[in-house]
Amino acid sequence: MAFKKPQRRGKPRPKGTIQSPAEEMEYLMRTPVPKGNQVFGIVEQRVGGSRMLVRCMDGRQRNCRIPGRLKKRLWVREGDLVIVEPWEFGGDEKGDVILKYRKNQVGYLRQKGYLKQLDEFEEF
Repeated sequence: MAFKKPQRRGKPRPKGTIQSPAEEMEYLMRTPVPKGNQVFGIVEQRVGGSRMLVRCMDGRQRNCRIPGRLKKRLWVREGDLVIVEPWEFGGDEKGDVILKYRKNQVGYLRQKGYLKQLDEFEEF
């Protein structure tokens, strides 16, 4: 006689889904902003090998990479808003992508006035 696996009840939810409007508001309130030498950036082109060209808010275009600890978790497309941390050596040309913002987070940052530079800088 084979062992029977217990049945799951209900619809399985993917990880990280927002359940209620209160949780969504709490999620938005925890939206990180750039600290120290970090800057906002828009992904312009995927180059390959977890590298991409990013136009940063400080007026520079950097060749950025996704660090190994984020490679599997961070999926980035062209036009996404990201936080870039320039390298200490060669920081004008290269950097690391620290975080990708979701659509609702971008809306929240616009509402709070963090992305006024972005509207003047380029149509997003």
